[in-house]
Amino acid sequence: MPTIRFLKENKDVVAADGANLREKAMQNGVDIYRFRGKLINCGGYGQCGTCVVEIVEGMENLSPKTEFENRKLKKKPDNYRLACQTIVNGEVSVNTKP
Repeated sequence: MPTIRFLKENKDVVAADGANLREKAMQNGVDIYRFRGKLINCGGYGQCGTCVVEIVEGMENLSPKTEFENRKLKKKPDNYRLACQTIVNGEVSVNTKP
């Protein structure tokens, strides 16, 4: 089973293949939202773009970017993802609130 390492929180979370990154963070007490995101997040439906995370290692172990991510993150670095749209299939290291 893959491990998701949340670097800023110094927390390792074990996840089954196919786990949603946002759901695993929330289930394990990892806050991925800035203040604005806490107020207006869409609940993980890929509509608001407030759950941005930086993938430090393991990008190859994630699902491909969705069309919504490509539009929402087009001015961001390539290693930024929307946690709600990201499926984990292997080891990954994540920076929250980049």
